[in-house]
Amino acid sequence: MSDFPFPGLNLAIATPFDDTGRIDYGRLEHNVERYLAAGVRSFLLSSGTGMHVYLSKEESEELIKRGARIVDGRAKVIAQTSALLIEDVVERTVRARDAGAEGVMVLPPFFEGPTDDQGILDFYSEVAKAGLPVIGYNVPQAVGVAITPELLEKLNEIPGFCAVKDSGGDLAKQAALIRTGRFVMNGADPLVPYALYAGCDGLIWGGANFAPRTCVALVNAAAERKWDEVRELWKILEPAMGLIWEGDYVQSVYTAAELTGYGAGVPRKPFRGLASEKVPLLRKSLEALMEREAI
Repeated sequence: MSDFPFPGLNLAIATPFDDTGRIDYGRLEHNVERYLAAGVRSFLLSSGTGMHVYLSKEESEELIKRGARIVDGRAKVIAQTSALLIEDVVERTVRARDAGAEGVMVLPPFFEGPTDDQGILDFYSEVAKAGLPVIGYNVPQAVGVAITPELLEKLNEIPGFCAVKDSGGDLAKQAALIRTGRFVMNGADPLVPYALYAGCDGLIWGGANFAPRTCVALVNAAAERKWDEVRELWKILEPAMGLIWEGDYVQSVYTAAELTGYGAGVPRKPFRGLASEKVPLLRKSLEALMEREAI
């Protein structure tokens, strides 16, 4: 589907923090430039990997504003604007639009929110009025709401609803979403090559923080239907992409990025850095990548 606005790799960029836990905008600029040099052509700011839920509203808005300014039209910018109150989501979305974002990713209502289809439809209808393409976020294991093929069809009747990002981690369920013919983005790191082969329209990929060159190469190979090349690249990526999905996802991504030269500091509290006893296994999973990603 050539008219999809966010094809290929959309990097869910890790938000850098300094030693005091404040956002490090100097490091953000440094990392964005390196990701652009590695071939990244779309960024998701204030992502889950970027610790959206642990940023204040003001911090998230400033991150999006500064991030878009740093990118300066050289890549696409998507912003996560999820919040508990619908009024906050709409306000954040308007501000993201005014800051230069070209789309937003939004969780369905969470924490004792509505779970019926009509409640979800009403929610996304309000968000879409802000005037940016809206990417619904399907992560039922965390939110308790699943976007089914039937619901996806209804969501696409909303003007401005663009796609669903599926981070459920179940390939069969994602394939069912893809079969609707609607735009579907994979957000589960271990499913990347399989989702691409199944026909997903794009990726929102957190693990690409620590392996941008290799991830870009894989996505480009898939776009050219060079599946043997995809398989060889996945052999290099899979040990780490599988490991980070097993647990401590955010801490693992930050640590792996540090090891491969794309460091963003330590995740903000309540997270800590990855437990020291887990680092050797992560490092081993990155051995081939560390050589490929060397700058």
